[in-house]
Amino acid sequence: MITHEPNPIYVANPDRYKNMKYKRCGKSGVQLSRLSLGLWQNFGAVDSVANARAMLHKAFDLGINHFDLANNYGPNFGSAEITYGTIHKQDFAHYRDELFISSKAGYDMWPGPFGIGGSRKYLVSSCDQSLKRTGLEYFDVFYHHCMDPETPIEETMQALDYIVRSGRALYVGISNYQPEQTKKAAAILKSLGTPLLIHQPRYNMFDRWIEDGLTDVLKDEGVGSIVFSPLAQGVLTNKYLNGIPADSRAARPELIYLNNKDITPEKLEKVKRLNAIAESRGQSLAQMAIAWTLHNDAVTTCLIGASRPAQIEDSVAALNNLEFSAEDIAKIDAIIR
Repeated sequence: MITHEPNPIYVANPDRYKNMKYKRCGKSGVQLSRLSLGLWQNFGAVDSVANARAMLHKAFDLGINHFDLANNYGPNFGSAEITYGTIHKQDFAHYRDELFISSKAGYDMWPGPFGIGGSRKYLVSSCDQSLKRTGLEYFDVFYHHCMDPETPIEETMQALDYIVRSGRALYVGISNYQPEQTKKAAAILKSLGTPLLIHQPRYNMFDRWIEDGLTDVLKDEGVGSIVFSPLAQGVLTNKYLNGIPADSRAARPELIYLNNKDITPEKLEKVKRLNAIAESRGQSLAQMAIAWTLHNDAVTTCLIGASRPAQIEDSVAALNNLEFSAEDIAKIDAIIR
């Protein structure tokens, strides 16, 4: 005899908004949780749906109101959106108006010239496919994932404007655009009547490129930002304090985004020194790295990834100490610059 509910209905933590911090996104009316959950990894067809579900539950229970997808997240391409759609239908549909859900298109997705880039054809088709995979009626924000130098930026921005006007998304964003490209994109979108809401760039202690002009553009234009890779693919954690573990991503030379060539003795020494500062602040290195990204006043929210619910809890604990003394900043700058 069954003694438990085989398909329990998820009920979110009633206190989910009490402790999470929120920040206005640029000059818009949107307020995002200071941490957002990215579904780039661990939500694909090869991953456990039960674990993905547990992570989404944990994130929302802790007040994270932004889930970030892209058309090619997986593996396989599109499967993260399918996973999310399955979970959303069962657990989050009745919370839809509390959630801010995004997807993107720009990188390689399907064969042929219309499966990549920034054309109106690719962006509108991709948005339609993503909506079908997730089962959503609309995205809260739809991004162009990367600048396409072969497509006029006017066409790309007109496509994003159309996606909003046609009801496919409420807002638009861009990702991985350089400062001048961002400025031009914002100007075009403003002229079309669909303001640029948000920019999604890579940013962490070892990759500070956005400080060389982009943050100034974002503040001048009133655009928010959601920064990704705050832990530098795991380098800014305690994982590498004693060298490169045999089972780590950095030990696999075939990986594109992180391999043993990225973990030099000099970088490991910097990680150890940064860890000492984190300990003096009562934080783990990962928590300090996340808090450091949020110390930049141009940053609205930090995009975290996770492989299990406990990692989300650990990341949210970073919000307990977001203040950095001038001495802390000076010490960190001396190490990483």
